[in-house]
Parts: sequence; C-alpha cells; structure tokens
Amino acid sequence: MKITLIAGSNRKDATSTKLLHYIRSLMQTEGIGVTLIDLYETPLPFYSADETSSHPHVKHLLEAVSQADGLVLATPEYHGSISGVLKNALDYVSGSIVGGKPVLSVSSAGGAVGVSSLTQLQAIVRNLHGINSPEWISIGSSQRFFDEDGAPLDEPTRVRVTQALNQFIRLTTALKASAV
Repeated sequence: MKITLIAGSNRKDATSTKLLHYIRSLMQTEGIGVTLIDLYETPLPFYSADETSSHPHVKHLLEAVSQADGLVLATPEYHGSISGVLKNALDYVSGSIVGGKPVLSVSSAGGAVGVSSLTQLQAIVRNLHGINSPEWISIGSSQRFFDEDGAPLDEPTRVRVTQALNQFIRLTTALKASAV
C-alpha cells in the first residue's frame, strides 16, 4: 500500500505538519509505504490553467498523487477555510488521478477544532472524485502540543488519530482489493 500525505502549510513548525509526521510514523510502523509532501519545504508556483507547469515540485506532487492508493491532506484552519498553499496544490491535481482513491482530511486550528476547513476540504475531494474517509482528524487548542518524539502530548488525541487512521487504512485496503 502506498499513501501520499500532503502538508498544506507554509509555516516551518506548523502543527498540521507535525500531525502528519506523527501519522507517517504510525503508518511506517505498520509497513505502509508513505510519501510526505511538505508544501513549506517544496513550495509550488501559483497555479494557472493557462499554462502547464514543468516545475519539479509540481511534477513530484502529481507523480506522488498518481502512484498513491490513498491520500492524507492536512491543513491549518485560516479564517474558517483551508490554507491557500493547499488549495493551490489541489488546483494542480485532477480527478483523473484522485478519482476512486480514499482521502483522509486533517486540520489544526488555533481554536477548539477546524471543522470548517475539513468540510471545505471534503467538498474539494468530492469534486476531484475522491472518496472521503468517514472519519477526519481535527486538533485545536491544547491538543496542538507534541512531545520530543513527535507524538501528541494529549492521550485522547493520540487515540483519536489512531482510530481515524485505522478506519482510513481499512477503507484504502478494501478499495485497493476491489480494484484488482
């Protein structure tokens, strides 16, 4: 199984990206192949429908999404929405490479939770013909702290992440098996 994770923040120490690093470590422990695209480290040019980008970061993004059996998209919540850098990345992606793939949506918010961004992210996934995982992950307030090993300090948050991730892995496994 191959999963592509896209960290949709342009902040160096974004908690949404830290959460994706934690998710990646959980998946790797299970022997799942993971590609992490951190949009802070590999920024993309602004999308334009008028031109085809040959930028190496765009090529890497499209290749990683194409080869993935499933996707995990993480965003900070800004003004009740997803980040501009994640939206820009998703503008490069077409339904032909996302269609039929399960997608887990993840957010980090300065307030309690980032439900608005998750709802919008799931609408984008539907328009790309992806399959939204029935679970999502949102952390906020005191849940946004991590230990030196990269795990959330809050035990209920670790449990919630594991439960949502297990649901996503089961969905990805079932969809991959039915495609064969």
